[in-house]
Amino acid sequence: MKIKGKLSHQLLFLILVIFGLTFLSLGVILPQVVVPIVEKNIYNYLKEPLQISSTEIDKDLENTEIAYIYKLKDVSFYSDNLEEMIKFKNLSDILPYIKKEFGRFLYNGQVYYYYTLHDDNVVKIALTDDSYILKTKQDILSAILPVVLLTFLIIAFILILWSSIIVKKIGKLKEKIDHIDDDNYNHTPEFEVEDEIKSLEMAIEDMRISLKDQEEYRNQMYQNISHDFKTPLTVIKSYIEAYKDNMEDVSTVFSVIEEQTNKLEFKVHSLLYLNKLDYLKDSSSVSHTVVNMKKIVEKAVKKFKFKRQDVKFIVAFDKISKFYGTEEYFETIIDNLLANFLRYADKTIKITAKNNRLTLYNDGPNIEPALLDGIFTPFRKGIKGEFGLGLSIVKKTLILMGYDITIKNEKKGVTFQIYKTSNK
Repeated sequence: MKIKGKLSHQLLFLILVIFGLTFLSLGVILPQVVVPIVEKNIYNYLKEPLQISSTEIDKDLENTEIAYIYKLKDVSFYSDNLEEMIKFKNLSDILPYIKKEFGRFLYNGQVYYYYTLHDDNVVKIALTDDSYILKTKQDILSAILPVVLLTFLIIAFILILWSSIIVKKIGKLKEKIDHIDDDNYNHTPEFEVEDEIKSLEMAIEDMRISLKDQEEYRNQMYQNISHDFKTPLTVIKSYIEAYKDNMEDVSTVFSVIEEQTNKLEFKVHSLLYLNKLDYLKDSSSVSHTVVNMKKIVEKAVKKFKFKRQDVKFIVAFDKISKFYGTEEYFETIIDNLLANFLRYADKTIKITAKNNRLTLYNDGPNIEPALLDGIFTPFRKGIKGEFGLGLSIVKKTLILMGYDITIKNEKKGVTFQIYKTSNK
């Protein structure tokens, strides 16, 4: 069953349902539970006079709610109030109903209770109608109903008051969400009680701050991308114009265009690769096997050492370290790191593998602490004001294979360390 409408209406509906169930319990279920207890009292109520009565009908007992029947051999007689209690023609019409020591029977649509006591040769029977039970039920309900009703009204008032506070808080949360991108709105937390709604308010505030940071980052990234792509195009355009003005020869112009086109191509490929990593980050289709890290590193060193012959490469691997992933991904990681190192290294780049950790060191300048937090963010301004995707590609590729990377400034130089974090 779906309950629609405002929370206050839903709560009112639930209160009415609870109210109905409560009174159903009091009016129907409770009396049925009480009946066996009251019947036990009736039987005791009928038994006690029989234990003290003689074989003759006590006239004082005839004015009570109990009627008596005495059976002595073949003779039966009864108290005068029996005829008033049970409208019968002959006593033989009643006696067949009295078969047990005690019990009840239905006669002419009326319920009667009896108790039988055998005393020598006399059978004494005490009978009464169900007026005692009906009166007991009425007395119980009269005593319980006002208390339950008052208690229910107090609980209902507390629930309505509490629900109005909750509804007001939820309305405030909705208002905050509606103005989540409005900087002029007062986003100061208002709730004081440390409950789930307070936690939700703080989560909304955290989300607002995160969205604001993402928006600022996105705007900054667009500016940086535009700048990074615009520079090669500006250089190409300027050399073409210089050629038209006969200020540069064709070979120089073609050389510059080729160089700047290669830069643009590299940036486009990097963007596409980064986008591919974002697509694959939740995928489990990438198979991970043990890779020959030493071979990958030596291949990369052979490729990069001719770009800066003044830099010495040192490679040292232990015999037990193992690295899991794909050669393609690790080649991309090493290539991007070494390309970064070559820009800043002074004289030495050192790559070591020990205890399943890959450590890369260059003796270039330290990284400013303010730049370390966002150094893996794509197109975030980095060292010497440069932008790039290399370190972001490194980070995301490592995460895809269950690895992570940390950066540490040494007394001289910077150390990058790659280590396993999950069982991917």
